[in-house]
Amino acid sequence: MTQPPQPPNQPPQQPEPSQPEQPAAPAPPPGFGPPTEPSQPPAQQPPSAPGGPDLSKAPAPGYGYPQAPPTPTGPTPPPGYGYPQQPPAGYGYPGQPGQPSPYGQPQQPYGQPGAYGHPQQPYGQPGYGHPHPTVPMQPHPGGGVGSGGGRKINAQLAIIVSAVVAIALIVGAGVWYSSSSSSGGDKETTADSGGTDGGEKDAKNGGGSAAGKEKAPADPSAKVLFQVPAPKVSKDDSTVSVSGSWLTDTVYAKSGVAEVVGYDAVKGSKVWTLDLPGPVCEASGHVTEDGKTAIVYKPRMPSKNDPQRCTQVAAFDLATGEKLWSETAKSGTQEISFNNVTVSGNTVAAASTSGGAAWDLTSGKPLWAPKTSDSCYDSGYGGGPKLVAVRKCGSYEQRQLHIQTIDPKSGKVLSEYKMAEGIEYAAVVSTDPLVVAADVGDSAGDGSGISDFFSIDNKTGELRTRISAPGEEFAADCDGITRIEHCSGLAVGNDRLYIPTEEHEGTGEYSRTNEVVAFDLATGKQTGQRADAGDGYTITPLRMDGGNILAYKQPPYDKGGQVVSIDGGTFKQTRLLENPATDAVRDVETSMSPEHSEVLFGQGRLYMSEVYASESTSDREEYLAIAFGTD
Repeated sequence: MTQPPQPPNQPPQQPEPSQPEQPAAPAPPPGFGPPTEPSQPPAQQPPSAPGGPDLSKAPAPGYGYPQAPPTPTGPTPPPGYGYPQQPPAGYGYPGQPGQPSPYGQPQQPYGQPGAYGHPQQPYGQPGYGHPHPTVPMQPHPGGGVGSGGGRKINAQLAIIVSAVVAIALIVGAGVWYSSSSSSGGDKETTADSGGTDGGEKDAKNGGGSAAGKEKAPADPSAKVLFQVPAPKVSKDDSTVSVSGSWLTDTVYAKSGVAEVVGYDAVKGSKVWTLDLPGPVCEASGHVTEDGKTAIVYKPRMPSKNDPQRCTQVAAFDLATGEKLWSETAKSGTQEISFNNVTVSGNTVAAASTSGGAAWDLTSGKPLWAPKTSDSCYDSGYGGGPKLVAVRKCGSYEQRQLHIQTIDPKSGKVLSEYKMAEGIEYAAVVSTDPLVVAADVGDSAGDGSGISDFFSIDNKTGELRTRISAPGEEFAADCDGITRIEHCSGLAVGNDRLYIPTEEHEGTGEYSRTNEVVAFDLATGKQTGQRADAGDGYTITPLRMDGGNILAYKQPPYDKGGQVVSIDGGTFKQTRLLENPATDAVRDVETSMSPEHSEVLFGQGRLYMSEVYASESTSDREEYLAIAFGTD
């Protein structure tokens, strides 16, 4: 749906604005430096007609359960991402839901006060981490781094418990200050949006009256709170995953190379370090009420001759950095290499084509595993308020996906929706309300993984509506191949789906822009609500804040990025933060766009970070993460 952003909107054939002389780049400290310059994707072509999609037209006909979806015509999935022609032997076809379960009661509804949403980013796009000009910094001490019946209690699940490793470090981090008060966008105000935090009153009817926690400051002009230098990556490693970032009231945590580091959310100083034997492969974006989450990592550092597999699952405490437990699971005699991990209630669930498993979040005790029989397997799980499995049955190109809402504690299927045969991959956008994205018949045509959204009743398993979202009109991405719940550029709340349009010509000369629109999850129709980015800006939803939508605006060439709150009822925008427009700051910010990076916003602060670290080939300063705020 959306390709990586092109260079900021800048009028062609005109003299470039004079650039201030950049300070000389100091030699990077030992262990830090920029990775190789990533290859850039081809430039996105503008639509044939200006103005973008017709936002007032009725949705395309044919909503509801597809009767005969086209046979996929796309290329065979690349090695390492597609699924085998025949599923692994021993995976069970799901039984009938509603069977009695001997494994206890479901968990209480999941919530995450004090944590700020799922990281909105696609993982799996290597080579990020642009070299940046040296950034002016204040002197500082030290430095920073930067199926019903389809599951059973797993008597055969072999568990290997690793030692708990938690090292707390307190190190001062650098602080880089700057400010800006430039404006952009439409229908914005810097006044407090009013209201108090509480409830979901009228939110399910789209009224958006549930007040958000994020309040507009008197002056939204932001400064750089801190930045985390990029970690050193050896020549043999080339590129290493640093996926995972989390935010609580007091800590911003970010994966580094074979570690997770907790930083003071305002100062950026290290408050703890969780050392790992290998890099983090996958990270759940869900955090429990008491600040716990989960990751998958490799048991050793990879090498060219030994890439290692993602076999280790661990839970840890975001307040202290303490690793609660570390486990592995086996399919037959071989350890499972997991593609995804999630958290729902007090359950950690992980899966891949090789098998799946679930553990108690607090103790690490194994809870259940997918039933091993016939030709079905759980390819992954979506977490949060509910736990949803994407269960695959049949062979490639004759696949049928079963979208199952399951009891996190027992694995019992509570409801099930069977998608039409031929849909190979699906991603879980939201578990409550249940929304799934799929590329039906490979018709998206843009690599986004989305041509349609399916709104499903997770109590009955019935399809509520199907929403057509052509890739040439709407911008969002989901990785339904392996990372089942990794979707970016959209939000779900108020029983509505909020999604951005693709960029199109703006009203100003040479400008590009887009909008956020809303679809009703009961009817599948657009509601008529629209939030304009403003000339030169591109707007992307980040997450819900009560009944409001938080969105990030990527700026034009001469402005700083913005975070706005969109009222769920009126769609009026309130500016919460605006970043500095200086060249040095903008270079870092624009390299960490929501399409490729992890972007979190909470308590008036914006955190942006890379998902890969690469070998340094430049003397220019490189950053793993950067934080902005009005503090």
